[in-house]
Amino acid sequence: MTTGLSVNLNAIAQLRNRRDLPWPSVVGFGRMALEAGAIGLTVHPRPDQRHIRFTDVPALKQLLSDEFPDREYNIEGYPTDAFLELAESASPQQITLVPDDPAQATSDHGWDFNTQVDYLAPIVARLKASGHRVALFADADAAQMPVAADTGCDRVELYTGPYGATHADADAARRELDALQATAEAARAAGLGINAGHDLTVANLGPLLDAVPFIAEVSIGHAITADALEHGLKGSVLRYRDVCEKPRQSA
Repeated sequence: MTTGLSVNLNAIAQLRNRRDLPWPSVVGFGRMALEAGAIGLTVHPRPDQRHIRFTDVPALKQLLSDEFPDREYNIEGYPTDAFLELAESASPQQITLVPDDPAQATSDHGWDFNTQVDYLAPIVARLKASGHRVALFADADAAQMPVAADTGCDRVELYTGPYGATHADADAARRELDALQATAEAARAAGLGINAGHDLTVANLGPLLDAVPFIAEVSIGHAITADALEHGLKGSVLRYRDVCEKPRQSA
């Protein structure tokens, strides 16, 4: 089986927002990513709009609907009423809920399912009732996966930040991979699909997918955008697709 690549456009939007100008175009770069074979696009519209703006959300939906109706839209964020209304209005295939404080620079932890299952369950039910696949951001903690399933979600997105931080320490990387593998196995045993994302690169993505070949989708933005400075966006997407689509035997 192979893993799908969803391109996160936050870094493109953040670069655009450094100037009061319409470039780089988030829609234009989204189109390039899809032309290069990405299975979909990911955005995280934060309350301060420091990267993805609220107006980007329907514009990208129109791009997908008009030109790439076979691809997916993934909108992620903390489930305030405003976020839920914005996300639902765009009718994405997937909504990923993250436990971010609005002041956080980036996502840096998963949900504590043991204490937040009662908070999450009705939100998940609302989103699923309106036809969305729901993923919940999760730390590498196998013991929490049965509780994550109790929320009614469809998938967990494994937070791979700690793994990405081990780029200079092979022993630490192995420990993080072992934890991610155990968590993915527990999630699958609980009936959940698996996504993954955060600080994934061409170098560390392959070992992750070798360890967990049944990951359905990875969401990557910062590294793809950084690599695009050297390879161009299409070239960067193709490099990550090569890793994602390498045949692997599911455990």
